[in-house]
Amino acid sequence: MSDATAQSAGTVDDAEVARFSAMAADWWDPTGKFRPLHKFSPVRLAYIKETVCEKFGRDPKSPEAFKGLRFLDIGCGGGLLSEPMARLGADVVGADPSTTNIEVAKLHMQSSGLEIDYRAQTAEELAAAGETFDVVLNMEVVEHVADAPLFLNETAKMVRPGGLMFVATINRTLKAYGLAIIGAEYVLRWLPKGTHRFEKLVRPEEIEAPLNAAGMRIIDRCGVSYNPLADTWNRSRDMDVNYMLLAERPET
Repeated sequence: MSDATAQSAGTVDDAEVARFSAMAADWWDPTGKFRPLHKFSPVRLAYIKETVCEKFGRDPKSPEAFKGLRFLDIGCGGGLLSEPMARLGADVVGADPSTTNIEVAKLHMQSSGLEIDYRAQTAEELAAAGETFDVVLNMEVVEHVADAPLFLNETAKMVRPGGLMFVATINRTLKAYGLAIIGAEYVLRWLPKGTHRFEKLVRPEEIEAPLNAAGMRIIDRCGVSYNPLADTWNRSRDMDVNYMLLAERPET
């Protein structure tokens, strides 16, 4: 195990952790290796804010709309989602198995004047410690883990009754192979080659089944499509490539 990773567990793919650790310095560069995530962020953030405010009866116009809510950003990387959640008043735990990513996230947090509980931990470690959250952000992570059903089960354990889990990933379709891998990595070079492997992409039903088995209920599904003319990402009905699922743990 390299020193770039936390203690390995069943869901951690060491090669994936090493790949993202090697790119960690670029997390906050909007024109660097994580440019697609920066371009993708507005649609993700809008969806999260809209849905969380509706679920918990919050005013979306409030600068502290998430105050009093506890969030987990699992596989947080450099903190691209953790920081906006903290700015909205959430109590945020950002977890990633890469200690390198966590150090980058901590440094950027300090320069941003925010307070985020960043931890070099796995989903299993957090779940075993009995951590629970109102909202779990499981965004662009499931396609990089070693055991997707186990990972989804462990993260689902941490959703409180009445809480939400957001899952965003890439579908395992020929269309996704052409656009998200060949197009994005080899033609447009938006991402380093090898960022995504087709066999590790996850179909919606492969996410829904483990979450349902863990007591979660899928309450929304949507696609995310790229508009090349506007250079923007938008929600759509097309889930063939990028998509997001929203799951809720029913009140007991």
